[in-house]
This record gives sequence, structure tokens and C-alpha cells, in this order.
Amino acid sequence: MLRNKTLWVVSLIIVASMVLAACQPAPVAPEAVVETVVVEVEGEEQVVVVEGEAPAEEAAPAAEKVLRLSINQDFPSIDPAYAWDVSGIQIIDEITVGLTRQNEQTAVNEMAMATDYTLSEDGLTYTFTIRDDVPWVKYDAVSDQVVEVLDCEGNVRMVTAFDFEYGIKRVLTPATGADYAFLLGWVVEGAQAFLDAETDDFSTVGVKALDANTLEVTFIDPAVYNLSIAGLWFNHAVPEWQIEGDDCTEGRGARWTETGFNQSYGPFVMKEWIHDSVLTLVKNPFWPGDDVVPSPSIDAITWTILPTSSALAEFEAGNLDVSAFSSSDYDRIMTDPDYSQWLYPTNTLGTEFYSFNTQLAPTDDVRVRKALSMAIDREAMVQVMKSGIVAQWFCNPGASGCPTMADYADLGVKYDPEGAKALLQEYLDENGQTVEDLDIVMMFNTSEGHKMRAEAIQQMWKDVLGVEVQLVNQEWAVYKVTRKDGAENIYRSSWVQDYPDANNFLKEVFADGGAYSDVVDWTSEEFDAILAEAAKEADPAARAALYADAEKILIEENAVIAPLAWYSDFVLVRPEVTAFVSLTGYDRYEKWDIE
Repeated sequence: MLRNKTLWVVSLIIVASMVLAACQPAPVAPEAVVETVVVEVEGEEQVVVVEGEAPAEEAAPAAEKVLRLSINQDFPSIDPAYAWDVSGIQIIDEITVGLTRQNEQTAVNEMAMATDYTLSEDGLTYTFTIRDDVPWVKYDAVSDQVVEVLDCEGNVRMVTAFDFEYGIKRVLTPATGADYAFLLGWVVEGAQAFLDAETDDFSTVGVKALDANTLEVTFIDPAVYNLSIAGLWFNHAVPEWQIEGDDCTEGRGARWTETGFNQSYGPFVMKEWIHDSVLTLVKNPFWPGDDVVPSPSIDAITWTILPTSSALAEFEAGNLDVSAFSSSDYDRIMTDPDYSQWLYPTNTLGTEFYSFNTQLAPTDDVRVRKALSMAIDREAMVQVMKSGIVAQWFCNPGASGCPTMADYADLGVKYDPEGAKALLQEYLDENGQTVEDLDIVMMFNTSEGHKMRAEAIQQMWKDVLGVEVQLVNQEWAVYKVTRKDGAENIYRSSWVQDYPDANNFLKEVFADGGAYSDVVDWTSEEFDAILAEAAKEADPAARAALYADAEKILIEENAVIAPLAWYSDFVLVRPEVTAFVSLTGYDRYEKWDIE
């Protein structure tokens, strides 16, 4: 009976409070609350009034900052040993960090995983001090978190000099087949012999981890670009236990970069890579940010694989934060009151060019190659593309050791229709042929921009020379293999700096054994000798003169390539995104932010 009476009292209080509430304006939330409750006092239940503090309102969780990007083809590889294209290197530079890191706005090398270094008196041996506060991490799908990687004793695995040594050893191991192994063979003491399997003793190579925090690298020559090479992506630390396995880890081999297996240590961590669809990075909470590589403000980055036209449509629908756009949209974008204010300039130390197969007729004759290059109206091509800076030279002016524009006043790559016709006619007369007899094929990797450029130049060759050039395109993963086979005459090509020095644009691309030497199938002892001399030259003016001589051999005398344009363009960036202009070809997304 007492319980029923008590409950009736409580109900009455509740009803009364409802009536009073209906007669009053909406109250301001009090700092304290009054609560009527039933309690037991000396064995009997009683109604009492209790005053207490109002429960603290839970703060709404901050919205996750996700930077939504797109790319027009899948990433060929994000393995430091195999990546050699801009897209793959971009990802590697976000999930791992090299000894040095190139500043995206100045292109200057800054200390990154190395806190400092000493240089031997002969200028050959660099001794790097490796920071000791960076753990290996991975994305854990079960907890939906980034977690530290543990060793077999349950200790956190920290990034060490031994991980850098292993990464370099893996690149140089012949069975790996690393694309950039040739460069280490050229510059690091003992590397070529190890790469050629003349020895399997890695202690003969000038790369040694002296202890967990000290890495020693010995070069062949005291070149000014050695420090730059030491910090490149293929020299980054990689997890030996994850690749080859250990007592508590199953080795994943070539699959170690895939979803669920990837381990890294940079400002971001790979969460997911669905090939030909999307790649997602998330913030690494264990990265100890500093001025060079800060802790990211952005929580995640997604790259959706879309053609440029589709990407622009997604941007306009609000589904992307950054988008390129094709020339067909140029006028509309430039005159739109909003979009014209959202333009973000990209002026990259990189160049577009066509490579000639120097061993396949008719491009095996230098006159044909020169004629084709001289028949390209680069000014008109840039207008067609609505982007790009006309290239009358190959080495980017302003890069270390590069000649000035004046040094190239007579370089034979200018638009010269009459000269081009005369050269081609000379070739035809000598071989008893007509223009109709020429069978020339040009290949390019699938892209709306590459296709438009190729068709514009195809028309120039027809208008100026009367030559019908057949165009063939392939997807990037297939194309990069095909062009090394040398089955066609002309290949769309490009080079974005690994470091800002003429050596990187000339020797590492076109010298015997360089990145494009098997594409153009051309060698020159004189060219290689000049570049070897330039590598050792300390005087900037003398270096510039030597590189000018080398470029004259490559472009004018032998017409191995047809330079087209330096990369200069615009992309659209939504106004809530804070971006930083990069001239290196690689963005540092850890410095970006979203309001």
C-alpha cells in the first residue's frame, strides 16, 4: 500500500511539473537539476527531492578532414624498389620518409629521417644520424586504427639504420629487378659489382649501418648531388620481416604493399588499396611531426581512379576537392566567377618529350628525326593544350648546373617548316622513296591530354611534311613495358625531377644504362664522357657549359628526342582546402589543411 501511495505522489508531482512547464516560456538550461526520487528510509519508501549538477553536454565529435583526390590510372607500384612514376612515388613519400626530404617550394634538401650528417674530407663518405623516435606502424582493420608494429618479443619496432641498409640492399640485389638499381650502381662504391652478381658480399658495398642510429654511405665521386640521391624514395627504409618473414611474421614477398600487409612509418598510413578503384591513406598518430615533415592536419586522403573528364564532373558535384580539367573546359573554367578563383598553379620541374627509336626505319635516320622535331609548332601546341611552357631546351633553367636560355639560342629544336621539309626530302631522294612510303607509328599511354597532344602534332606532321603518322595508345602499366621493346618509331615520354640538377635530366635519363636508354636505343661515348666530367666539376659555370655541350649532342646533332614543353598548368582546388604550391612534382599533403 505504501508503494502505491508513493508512486501516486510521484505521478502527481510529474503532472504538476508538466502543467507548470506548459505555462512558462522555454527555460534556460540550469547549471543544476532538481530530481524527485523514491528512496528507502528506515525500511519505508519515501519521496525526496535531490539537487545535483546537470550532466555535461558531450561535445560533438569534430568532422573528419578527408582530402578527396583523383588519378586517371591506377598506381603501378608503391614499392620503393619498383616505383618510378610520379604517382607511386607520391604515395611512398607520404607513408615513408627518406634520409633527406625535398622541400616542395624550394626543392632544397632538408634533414628528415636523418637529423644530421658528417662528410669525410675526400667528399665521398656521408655518415647519417638516424632519428630514434619513429615506430613502424600499420592499419588494423579490426580496430579501425593505426597501430604500432611489434617484434617477436612484443616490443615496438622502431625505424633504424638497419632498415635503410636493408632497403638499399634489396634494390641492389639482382633478383629484385629494381628499376632504379642502375643509379646506385653508378654512384655508390661497390654497388655495380654487387648488382652484376660479381659478388654476393654486401659488405663490399658502400652502405653500412654502423649501429641502430648511424648509416654510412660512400660514393664513387664527390658529386654535388650525392646528398639528393641518398634521400630518394628507393633508398627509404623497408620492413625486412614483413617482406621476407621472421620467427613471428609470415613473409609477404611482393604482396607486402597490399591492403592488410603494408607497414610504414611516414606521416600517413595506407588503409586500403582497391586496384583500379581507390587508394586511401589515413593520418599516422605515431609520426613525431617536425618543421620538415609535420604531423598532418588532414585525417585521410582518398585517390579515386577516374578519367579527367569524369573527375571534373565529380568535382563540380562536390565529390572531389581537387581536379584537373581538359582543354575543352578551359574557357568555361577561366570565365566562371567561382572556378576562376579556385585555380591552383602547378609549375613542375618536369618535361614532356617524344622519344625516337633510333634503330627502326625511318627514325633510324637523324634527318627524319630532325624533320619531325622541327615540324612541331610548340607555341601552337601549347595553345591547343591551354597549358605548358614551350621547351626550347631540355635542362630546366634554374636547376643546378643548367645553362641559361642564351646558351640555347642556336639549339636546333625550333619550329622550322622549310628546314624540316628539306631534310625529309633529302632522305627520301637518297632512298628512292616518297612520303607515302613512310611507315611511322607513335605510341602514347592512355590519357585525354596525351591523346589531344598527339593528335595535334600528328596534324602538324601531315600539314608540314605530308607524313601520315599512325597513333596507338595503351594503358600505362602495359605501355611502360612496351616502349622498352622498341617495336615502334616514336614514344610519348616524360621526366619529372628526382632532384633539381642537370645530371638528373641528362645522365640518368639518356646515358648508357639510363632510364630511357633502352627506349631510344642510342648511346654516345662522347655524350657519356662529358656527363662524367660534369659530375665531378665543382664550378657551376663550368658544369653548365658541359651540360650545354651534352644537350647539343642529344637534341641538335642526334635529335634523339623532340622536346615539347615544361609542365605548367592549373588545377581546381575547393576554397576550404589550404594547399601549398609545389614545383617538385610531389605534393606534401601533411602540410595541407581543410577548414
